[in-house]
Formats: sequence, structure tokens, C-alpha cells
Amino acid sequence: MNSLPPARTPGRAWYARSPQEVATDLLGGHLSVTSREGTVTVRLTEVEAYGAQDDPASHGYRGRTARNASMFGPPGRLYVYFTYGMHWCVNVVTGADGSGSAVLLRAGEVVAGGELARRRRTTSRAANDLASGPARLATALGITGHADGLALDSEVGHRTGDGVTASLRVTDVAPGPWLHGPRVGVSGEGADGSRFPWRYWLEGEPTVSRYRMG
Repeated sequence: MNSLPPARTPGRAWYARSPQEVATDLLGGHLSVTSREGTVTVRLTEVEAYGAQDDPASHGYRGRTARNASMFGPPGRLYVYFTYGMHWCVNVVTGADGSGSAVLLRAGEVVAGGELARRRRTTSRAANDLASGPARLATALGITGHADGLALDSEVGHRTGDGVTASLRVTDVAPGPWLHGPRVGVSGEGADGSRFPWRYWLEGEPTVSRYRMG
């Protein structure tokens, strides 16, 4: 596993950019989540950008709702949602406050807290599978709906009601070559890879999830 590189905690202005800019800069970053069980850190290897009213695949496309309210909050917060009646997915809110754009965290390499991640991901047969895919990543990190709205733009992170804190550190050193293409599992207009090639991943990383059409 890779050791943690010299890194910094970005402030709110870093997140207040387009989701595409933030997405590529998130690659190679380290997201750490601490709970009463311990800490798990994931090095991000795959992400997807989602716009707002300009992106028909985005949860923000039709405006603010009770479900996506955090997506329209300040940049640098987590937007966590439940999908398929069984999985949590975690996003980082981007753009200006109220814009409704975010980056979905799709996959990563567990670089710290591997034993805890394996206890949470009992069906995983290999280390590369622990956080390969958005639901697996959220499970390995221990992220649930309690983390929705959690702020990342702080050195110490912010604590939820159940004692969970999260922090993100990025490095200015390029993590390696990255690729981009159509987003996974998206149908309709938002699946057009020529208009929305907004899935980004580190080339050659074994933790990157497999592509499937919507």
C-alpha cells in the first residue's frame, strides 16, 4: 500500500469550483473517516462529476429537494444518499453555495485502517475490492446518512451526532496519469460521453470499478 504523501487540507474556496475541476484534483487525495470503531483512510482513484441544471443525470437537475438539500449547501460538505434500498453513496459538494453540483466518490485504495474496512466489507475477497465502487467505498469508510452535510474544509474535520468525523487531504503533486469517459450506470441524455465525459480515474489502478452502461 502507498504511504501518505505530504498533503494539505483544502479550504472552502478549493471546493467552490466546477465539479470537473474538483474531480480531477480529488484523484490521489486521501479521505479519512473516524468513528468510535477507529479510522479508515482511502486514497481516491475514481470519481464522477455531476453538474446541476446543466446536467440531466445530476440529482440537482430539477432543483433542491429534501433528499438532495446538502448538495445545494456550502461547498466542501458531504452529500450522502441512499440508493437501491440498500447502499449509501458519498459525494463532495462543489461550486458556489446553492449551485447544486457535486463529485461522486466512486473508488479508492484503503491505505489505513484495513482491518476495520475488512470487518465492514465481509464479502470482499481482495484488498483491491474493499472500496472499488461507490457503495463499497462508503461501507469501507463507515459512511451512512449520519454523515450527510459533514464539512471537510477543516484540519480537524467536523463531528456528526453519532461521533463521526471526516477530513480530506490533497497533494499538489500529480498522482499519475488519469483518464476520463462516460459515467457509470447513467442512462438518457446524461449518458452521452461526448457531452458528459465526467468520469475520471487513475490509469492502471486495480481499485477502479468496472464500467457499465445505464
